[in-house]
Amino acid sequence: MISLKKIKSKGIVSWPEGDRPRERLLRQGPHALTDAELIAILLRVGIKGVNAVELARQILKKVGSVRALLDAPLSALLEIKGLKGAKAAQLVAAMELARRTSLPDSRQRIVLKKTKDASEYLRSRLQGLTEEHFRVLFLNRRGVLLEDALLAVGSVGKADPSIRLLVSRALSANASAAIVSHNHPSGAVEPSESDKLFTEELFKVLDPIGVRLLDHVIIGDGLVFSFADSGLMDEISLSSQA
Repeated sequence: MISLKKIKSKGIVSWPEGDRPRERLLRQGPHALTDAELIAILLRVGIKGVNAVELARQILKKVGSVRALLDAPLSALLEIKGLKGAKAAQLVAAMELARRTSLPDSRQRIVLKKTKDASEYLRSRLQGLTEEHFRVLFLNRRGVLLEDALLAVGSVGKADPSIRLLVSRALSANASAAIVSHNHPSGAVEPSESDKLFTEELFKVLDPIGVRLLDHVIIGDGLVFSFADSGLMDEISLSSQA
């Protein structure tokens, strides 16, 4: 008698063709598949003793949901047994593409003339992340977005951007203005003292080279803090001229 364990270890290739996720997707469409089956297609194969669908179920159980998987940092995914190398890369790439669907079409020119426009754009980039990300938007004189640069990623409170790198990227983009931003995974948006000191230092470095620092935006859990709207940018500007 063949044991069930041996049958299971053969993987999805041993299933009837009509039951295989990839074949079902091609025949019935993606809506016919479960979350685990869709993830299994991305994984392609499982690991020893665990087929791709079962591995996908284990991943979902570990993170909690597809939404949570979308927000999970790479470091957390790499801790899941069986999710290494190519499998992790394929899954993370798919999740990042899903995140980017909320962004404006890259074929369209993005113009950010108001602090509200910048805040909404940055919210789509930074809200819900479990690690701290530091991004910079480089703009021309008309407010057209020239480059959206991710300059640092770290654990909570540890995304330390390099001012030298930021200046280099501003010059490379031929930017006339910049908006810096980072998220607070804790959900709170009040700027820390280090946030204020960094913004003041950055203003002093960018101003002499003709790049205006327009704002520092902090993204929290459904909340946004703008240095410009709060008046802090005006204070920094005045103190720098004193």
